[in-house]
Amino acid sequence: MSQHKDSENPPERPGPPYIATVTADERGIVTGWDESARLLLGHLPAEALGRAVADLFGQQVADAAGAGLGEGIHWSGTAELRRRDGGFLKTLVRAMRGEGDPPGTIWLLTPVGKDRRPGGLPHDDRTIAEWAFTQSPCVEVVYDGDLLAVRANTGLEGVAALTEDQVRGLRPYQVVQAPGAVEIEQAMREVLESGEQRELETYVRVPGERREHAWSISLAPLKDPAGAVRGVCLAAHDRTEYHRARQRLLLVNEAGTRIGSTLDITRTARELADVAVPAFADYAAVDLLAFIQDGDEPPSGPVTGPVTLRRTAARAADGTPGTVTAGEEYAVGTGPSPIVECLATGRTGVFETSEAAYARWEARSPEWATRIRFIGAHAVMVVPVRARGVTLGVAIFARRGQPEPFTPDDVLLAEEITARAGVCIDNARRYARERGTAVTLQRSLLPRSLPDQAALEIAARYLPAGGRAGVGGDWFDVIPLSGARVALVVGDVVGHGIQAAATMGRLRSAVRTLADIDLPPDELLTHFDDVVLRLASEAGTERESETAGDVGATCLYAVYDPVSNRCSLASAGHPPPVVVSPDGTAEILDMPVGPPLGLGGLPFESAEITLPEGSLLALYTDGLIETRGRDIDVGLDALRRTLTRPAPSLENLCDGVITELLPTAPEDDTVLLAARTRSLDRSQVATWDLSADPAVVARARAEVSDRLAAWGLEELDFTAELVVSELVTNAIRYGSPPIRLRLIRDRRLICEVSDAGNTSPHLRRARTFDEGGRGLLLVAQLTQRWGTRYTSDGKTIWADISLDTA
Repeated sequence: MSQHKDSENPPERPGPPYIATVTADERGIVTGWDESARLLLGHLPAEALGRAVADLFGQQVADAAGAGLGEGIHWSGTAELRRRDGGFLKTLVRAMRGEGDPPGTIWLLTPVGKDRRPGGLPHDDRTIAEWAFTQSPCVEVVYDGDLLAVRANTGLEGVAALTEDQVRGLRPYQVVQAPGAVEIEQAMREVLESGEQRELETYVRVPGERREHAWSISLAPLKDPAGAVRGVCLAAHDRTEYHRARQRLLLVNEAGTRIGSTLDITRTARELADVAVPAFADYAAVDLLAFIQDGDEPPSGPVTGPVTLRRTAARAADGTPGTVTAGEEYAVGTGPSPIVECLATGRTGVFETSEAAYARWEARSPEWATRIRFIGAHAVMVVPVRARGVTLGVAIFARRGQPEPFTPDDVLLAEEITARAGVCIDNARRYARERGTAVTLQRSLLPRSLPDQAALEIAARYLPAGGRAGVGGDWFDVIPLSGARVALVVGDVVGHGIQAAATMGRLRSAVRTLADIDLPPDELLTHFDDVVLRLASEAGTERESETAGDVGATCLYAVYDPVSNRCSLASAGHPPPVVVSPDGTAEILDMPVGPPLGLGGLPFESAEITLPEGSLLALYTDGLIETRGRDIDVGLDALRRTLTRPAPSLENLCDGVITELLPTAPEDDTVLLAARTRSLDRSQVATWDLSADPAVVARARAEVSDRLAAWGLEELDFTAELVVSELVTNAIRYGSPPIRLRLIRDRRLICEVSDAGNTSPHLRRARTFDEGGRGLLLVAQLTQRWGTRYTSDGKTIWADISLDTA
């Protein structure tokens, strides 16, 4: 019987069955009966399952719950439920609709009043509350109205190394010597006065640890039943790991926004050092393989053997430099130093300094030991700077003021920000290599020296772009023409990079070819437009190529004649030049501006102006006057003002313009071409109008001979007479009147014969019995060059004779 009774009434388990759960189906039949329900009411699950809820809880409770659930999804009430042994238990009964399939009701039973612990716990409420206070996972200290400690739990011992007895009677700032202790005490006074809760954060170094812990502090007022504030409860939660994880995330985010702001290797390395110090380390240095900064390709695989590193960036929290300064190079041998191991393995190394460590380093790598001793670090980390599987160098982080050693989380953080910097440095290296190639190509395609001519004093400046856009296709040219004239060209190709530079070279060659034909500026731009259209068509057939793209350009072409002081200009979408008169007045030339090259089918117009001797003509590209933070009109005004400033030479004037308008590296390619006009004296030019009579040839030879004698050029008499005789004879025989002969004494002797015809002479091979065909061959042999230029009223055949001919 005894055994049967025990099975019928098993002993109650210790523990507080505060809430019992009972489930019933939609008919009110019990379908679930947990252990807490057995402890509360005494019925075994086998006895309760299948019975009606009204039988177990009473019909009154069942009816009230049914009515309550009919109006909502919850019902609660207090009732005395009959236990299995016949006694009654005062219980809070709560019912709610179940969400199962099929639906039902969930009953929650909680004892109240003196029946709160039917399980028979051996402790009262005060004991539980005491346990909760002393064993709380957070630090708790209770202060009275005078802010004297009256209670403290055991968590305080780990923070302040004080027991509760030692804490009693102490003020807040006496309990924990933290930097924010005074602030905490002031906040506690405010809580006493306002009766409102406060939240604070502070840092406290835990005894036995070198690092500070981050604490979140809650200050709650303690009130008596009348509502008067009698004290303050301080609860502190150690949020160190959360705080450090948050700081690491913030640092990674900062690295993502700050590192790689430009395509400059040195600046990117400096940004890495700036991000790391002082947030992560007290000292940081970035040492890259010396040839990286030149854009050279790093070796694939591990870096072994003696190499040269260049300290690209360094920063110390206290400003103390290392033994190697920024920009300095140093050699790394094959000894087992941390840098060599990092380069060879591609893995991060973490080192704690000690006398034993210094002894090992001094034996293997004395230079490394000297550097670490100099910066006074207690913890050092060497991280490889890598990108795309290749090693670019190392980043060195050291701590000397921060007492904490480097942790595994610190290693992950250092590798994260260094990897970010590595990719940016490699991008900058690739950009530097491509930009260097483009700059080399660009400069090789630009004039290496200005031609020797007497019509203009010329100075030029070309500045490649310094931003992310890269080198563009700006160009200039100075082309000597017949009759002592000079052509000035400034152009700007659409796009940047090697493709733009190559296109620029093709266009510059095309302009020089067209200039040799001696076309007027507007006609030259028309033919030049056809060239650009043809290049664009070729680029369109290669659209699958990464370098293929639209071809477009702007161009300004000007021709100056020192005999007449006239200048003819035409523009294809290019900014007009600035003209500074001899009296110092500067103005933007009012001239027609045609469409950019590459559109096709649209006309170009020429403008012609007189430039007195000493006038300044400034041609430029838009990179000089238009920048991201400056409007083009502001740039033009600045250019006009700068060009009027006194300068000892044209070269100094160009330097002044560049310094004034582009104090930093230009965002776009920039060309400045400045030309000061000169005039040929009347005594250097002789002109004769000739009739279309063959007899006039002899008179022309005599006139030329007399003029050469007056100029002291008798040694050229034979050559000049022969050339003039041939050119005048051709004009009389094949041309149309009027006929004019002109001699110009410049750095060469220029012979020109003009007529109204449009038939151009040409060289041909004379047969044995031919009577003609040898004259122009003799002219070509006796002169430096000869040619034909067409004008609106005919043509001019010219020939240049060197003054050195004897």
